[in-house]
Amino acid sequence: MGAESHMKRSEFIAGVRAELPILLGVIPFGLIFGVLAIGAGLSPVLAQAMSFIVFAGSAQFIAIPLLGAGVATAVLWLTTFIVNVRHMLYSASVAPFMQQLPARWRWLLAYLLTDEAYVVSILHYNDDTVSDSHKHYFLLGAGLMLWTTWQISTAVGIFLGGQVPNSWGLDFTLALTFMAMVMPMLKDRPSVAAALTAGIVAVLANPLPYKMGLMLAALTGIIVGLFIEGRGGRGVKREGRRARSEERGVKREGRRARSEERGVKGEGGRGAFLASCPSRFGERL
Repeated sequence: MGAESHMKRSEFIAGVRAELPILLGVIPFGLIFGVLAIGAGLSPVLAQAMSFIVFAGSAQFIAIPLLGAGVATAVLWLTTFIVNVRHMLYSASVAPFMQQLPARWRWLLAYLLTDEAYVVSILHYNDDTVSDSHKHYFLLGAGLMLWTTWQISTAVGIFLGGQVPNSWGLDFTLALTFMAMVMPMLKDRPSVAAALTAGIVAVLANPLPYKMGLMLAALTGIIVGLFIEGRGGRGVKREGRRARSEERGVKREGRRARSEERGVKGEGGRGAFLASCPSRFGERL
């Protein structure tokens, strides 16, 4: 029991530590949200409640101007859904590792699953050198660390209000944060192609309304990545078939050599028998 508790604690602390570098970009992001929420007319309680309940920075940033403009609720819901639909891909990616967890764990980790928590956790889940039995504590540590930082930075932004000067350019930290998350995952041709394609499409489709360009970029990147990965898989299959064909050819040559060897031995035995026949016949006479 003591060893198991130690493993859980180690995984939790490892998740916290893995999340720390990313928090350098999250903190300014939360500050800006708090400032913008107050500037859009939200009360401090509502602004903090949005970070507590929604807990999705991109959706919160998009919702603020829509709320300030008084758009229809359906438009608000649809826009934030499109922006956050990528979380469905995240959940599908980690789902195989969580099938054995009870429902209470899956619900908690689904709430804590954000961009920043996902990127460090999926790398850890794919690490075969670590046992899978307690890896969910890694995600728990990363998610709770991010959640705590997001709540505190939002509260500080609400408190500061408009006291943060625009010259600080803190909004650029969002792009830097996502770049820091994506770079460690670009390890092969499909992932690099998917990232480049999504980036190009996102720039070209930026004028589309309701942030549809982001969804289009994500879908295009996924399709390109899967296509290149499929081509690579077909190449591996062809190499495998070629190797198996060569192996069968080697086996056939081996069988032919053994057959010829048996034939040579048979001819030698037949020759020895015929050579001994006259002497045997003379002995009988």
